[in-house]
Amino acid sequence: MQIRFKKGTKIFDIVITAVAAMLSVAIMLYGVAHFGLQEAWPELVINCFYIACLVMIWMYVFNRLDTHRFNYWCSISVGITVLLRDILFMPPIECYALRLPCLVLSVLLLCTLTFFYARKDWQSYTKRNLWTICIIDMLIAALYNYDIFFLEPVDEYTNYMLTEIWIRPTITYGLVACFVTEAKEQQN
Repeated sequence: MQIRFKKGTKIFDIVITAVAAMLSVAIMLYGVAHFGLQEAWPELVINCFYIACLVMIWMYVFNRLDTHRFNYWCSISVGITVLLRDILFMPPIECYALRLPCLVLSVLLLCTLTFFYARKDWQSYTKRNLWTICIIDMLIAALYNYDIFFLEPVDEYTNYMLTEIWIRPTITYGLVACFVTEAKEQQN
């Protein structure tokens, strides 16, 4: 079985990212089972897209998926999760000063994904273009994290919500790590 990446540090980086995302998804699936499908069905739907991204990352690492298909389908999956979780079914945030930036950043992330990943000339991206996606997603997660950890009352859902918030930034980091390597190979 041939691995796409040759450097040990890059392999380690992508494997650690994928394993962290898999553990987070497993915790969320446990949360869905614990709280019941009646309450947590949106998380199950979103986790299906996260699982699809993780499967594509592993297929990409082991050369079972070409770069163009990986690019397209991961962009679609991450874009759908942004649309579902952050725009259409946004978590209730009481503080308007946090709600508005989260919504604006989510729309910006969706537009950025569409602009950077859905174009035919995606090989010409710079590292800065790729890291923009990950940074925007991390900013969204940090705002949600601040709201849940400091402004909302702590209950049995808090730990699951904090885990769920950081799944997508972990996956986008893995996607960026794959594409930065691909961009380097295209330049050589």
